[in-house]
Amino acid sequence: MDADIGRIYTDRQIKGLKPSFVMELLRLHAKGPMTITELAESVGRTHSALSQKVSAMRTAGLVRTVPGTDARSKKVALTAKAKKIVELLAAEWRATEAAITELEAELPYPMTQVVRDVEEALARKSFHDRIAEKLDRVEPER
Repeated sequence: MDADIGRIYTDRQIKGLKPSFVMELLRLHAKGPMTITELAESVGRTHSALSQKVSAMRTAGLVRTVPGTDARSKKVALTAKAKKIVELLAAEWRATEAAITELEAELPYPMTQVVRDVEEALARKSFHDRIAEKLDRVEPER
C-alpha cells in the first residue's frame, strides 16, 4: 500500500517524498514550526525516530531548521517545496482514508481489527521471542 501511495507522488513528479513523511508535514503545516521534541510528541513517535525522519525530510528538501525561542533551540519548518505540495498531501491523506474504508468493506475481516489482534498477540509473546523459540528448535549445521 505504501508503494502505491508512493506511486501517486511519482505520478505527480514529486521527488524525495515518502508516504512516511506525510503526517509530520501535515502537522507542521497545521501547527507551524516545532522543535523535534514537540513534533515527535504530536505524532506519537520517539525523539530519536523523529530526528532521523527530519534529517531525511531535510535531505529531500521538505523541511529546514530555523532558530527557536533561544539561541540553543531549533525548530523544524516547511520549505517552499513542501508548502507547494501540502494541499495535495492533505487531499491524498483523505483519499487514502477513503480507499482504506472502501477496501475494508470488501474484506470479511477489517484491517484495523487485524492490527489490534496482532498487537494483542505480540503483547502476549513478542515477535523476538517467537523467532528465538523457533531458532532454539533448529539444530545448527556442522
